[in-house]
Amino acid sequence: MFKKKSPIQPPLPSRGQMHRGRKLMIWILIIVMVPLLYVASVFVPSFIAERGYLRKELGDFTVVGHRGGASIGPENTLLCIERGIEAGAEMIEIDIHLTKDGQLLVCHDQTVNRTTNGKGRIRDLTLAEIKRLNVVYKGKVTDEKLPTLDEVLDLVHGRCDLLIEIKRTGNIYQGIEEKMLQTVDAHHARGWVVVQSFNDSVLENTHRLDPSVRLEKLVVFKFPGLPYIFDLSFSRFSYEKYSYIESFNFFYGAVNRSLINDIHAHNREVKLWTLEERMKAPHWPVDGIITNRPDDWQP
Repeated sequence: MFKKKSPIQPPLPSRGQMHRGRKLMIWILIIVMVPLLYVASVFVPSFIAERGYLRKELGDFTVVGHRGGASIGPENTLLCIERGIEAGAEMIEIDIHLTKDGQLLVCHDQTVNRTTNGKGRIRDLTLAEIKRLNVVYKGKVTDEKLPTLDEVLDLVHGRCDLLIEIKRTGNIYQGIEEKMLQTVDAHHARGWVVVQSFNDSVLENTHRLDPSVRLEKLVVFKFPGLPYIFDLSFSRFSYEKYSYIESFNFFYGAVNRSLINDIHAHNREVKLWTLEERMKAPHWPVDGIITNRPDDWQP
């Protein structure tokens, strides 16, 4: 009979190897956690801030109906915009894109998939094709259509200001800034139209075309202690770079009093996006609130 050989056991790690392994894990955790904690620190002030605004404070800043007032009607539609104006919004915010045939369409997304009963990218569809679709609101197909910028300008007609967000990334929608300005001029609306964007090239192009247009810069957050912002990409920040910007419009959960005071010290304004009920909102000394509930932000 032959004895069955026992399997060869791998040598156990030495105490020194185990110690080095633990040190490596600690360094990996530090390398991962420190940047995460740094970025998380951006959101802490708003998380712990005092909540709510008193009615008597509501006249101190501009109330902007986000996409018309996306919680009181189907967003970016004529119906919603009218409701936002009737609710008392001093400014209505909309988003614009270019269709395949070069028409300025009001819609938030680059596709019609979420907001209508159709599918497709706006830049691949003609206006006539989009107008055959109906807006979907709370899971139900409505009689509303996605409007053009012309239709919105006709409806607003100076009853409040209009904040136009230009949606452009990469090389899509070339020439949208010039077309927007031509459309605004055709409606004699320069006195009540403001333009905002995350995209620096959009803002620079608009300023180059007409330096008199009021421009506002959308920002997610600013890196504490560093001259950089996150605006759906990473951009260098300085007041000189954005000398033509009148207001920096930040995500509401990523500001603090020091940042707001610094922006005010440089004679710029601050708006916050996107808020719902006023009594749940972090309380900051800002110049504007972009909200889905303009009806809840009235004195």
